[in-house]
Amino acid sequence: MNAEFVKRLPSVQDIKAMYPVSDELIEKKKANDKEVQDVITGKSSKLLLVIGPCSADREDAVIDYITRLRGVQEKVADKIVIVPRIYTNKPRTTGDGYKGMLHQPDPNGAPDMLKGLLAIRKLHLETLKQTGFSSADEMLYPENHQYLSDLLSYVAVGARSVENQLHRLTASALDIPVGMKNPTSGDISVMINSIIAASHPHDFVYSGWEVKSKGNPMAHAILRGSLSKSGRSLPNYHYEDLRSLHETCVKAGLDSCAAIIDCNHCNSGKMFEEQIRIAKEVLHSTRYSEDVYKMVKGLMIESYIEDGNQKPDGGVYGKSITDPCLGWEKTERLILELADLR
Repeated sequence: MNAEFVKRLPSVQDIKAMYPVSDELIEKKKANDKEVQDVITGKSSKLLLVIGPCSADREDAVIDYITRLRGVQEKVADKIVIVPRIYTNKPRTTGDGYKGMLHQPDPNGAPDMLKGLLAIRKLHLETLKQTGFSSADEMLYPENHQYLSDLLSYVAVGARSVENQLHRLTASALDIPVGMKNPTSGDISVMINSIIAASHPHDFVYSGWEVKSKGNPMAHAILRGSLSKSGRSLPNYHYEDLRSLHETCVKAGLDSCAAIIDCNHCNSGKMFEEQIRIAKEVLHSTRYSEDVYKMVKGLMIESYIEDGNQKPDGGVYGKSITDPCLGWEKTERLILELADLR
């Protein structure tokens, strides 16, 4: 191989032993899991809100932000279930740039995967301890899911990963909801095939083991918009898109069709303030069709303490160093308004 093997990393068991989860926190996560799963399966009519920074960059600011979410959650608990986004690895279109806390626990430092693994487990664990939230993360690297498997209540498979076989098979072995994004091309059939694959049992190789998965009935769609051949953002959150997705799910034979709408990325053209309008439009769309209402389980919103974004060395506390995010004041107001609309 044309690569240097830098260091052997500790086993998953060793990493988990360094940051163990207490019995009390295990029970808390179980309660969180049930709330999230009840929304996805239709047992609850609450709105699922997966919300937080584009990328988690520093523990103090992320936990500060999520502590604020806890205060809002108490106000909207009868209408909304909040799952904080703690995305600890960042897919890059060209492979260059900041790849997230897993790679660089110090955004301005050199990559260090060992420190990164410890940092992301500690961040998810401290969030559960300090705020009571078990969070969402993106499954960019399927084998790395093991390091956080006892701390997550939701997993997303990104637009660039959704066609990958190992992502689909790993999703089939998980016992929490897994959202499959449509690919950047916008081809809905790819996303549907991924959901079907994840819902079925499989035999596959995972981390040196032969695995028999049972299938994940909580695999579902995430609409995130797409890119045209010329690179223009094409949204897919409008009423007609939601109707079309439902019809596609029915034709594909999916017993239950669940969808989350990503209000940023290509749906907003990364114009972060548009998320406010998009989120409200989606909820309005659910009023015109019972099928759409039952299908749309929630929203994804990119939000942090400060509006916008900055370079990794920008130095502004609580401001995204990747895609631009909605600031806290706008976020709090939006969550309260969404509860009223629900």
